[in-house]
Amino acid sequence: MNNLYRTIDFLPHGDARGQLVAVEEEKDIPFSIKRVYYMYDTTEGVRRGFHAHKHLEQVLICVHGSCKIHLDNGRETAEVVLDTPNRGLYLASNIWREMYDFSPDAVLMVLASELYDEADYIRDYDAYIKYLKTMEEI
Repeated sequence: MNNLYRTIDFLPHGDARGQLVAVEEEKDIPFSIKRVYYMYDTTEGVRRGFHAHKHLEQVLICVHGSCKIHLDNGRETAEVVLDTPNRGLYLASNIWREMYDFSPDAVLMVLASELYDEADYIRDYDAYIKYLKTMEEI
């Protein structure tokens, strides 16, 4: 499953004033960034996501607090904890994701390779599995 995701450690720069992390597209982020969004004030016990993307790639960074990410490629699953602002989670296309167990102070930022396009989403798990099977046939 590691060909579909990997963690990326960003180099923090800090001194007595505090820390700074800079990320650059095509360098730290393995694609051109076309969209940035973030989630915060997530209600306790809520799971987010429940979808996959046909083409979109993403890097998720929990810039404050912590959360967990459930990943599924149709054959195996993985759980990843994001709990440091200098680590990102790269997700290739065609991977099911669910974000959960957000700390009360969590801010999850997402860097995306494409602009929002509803047609790129697969929001039904059974349809996702069928989509993967058609991709294998190509």
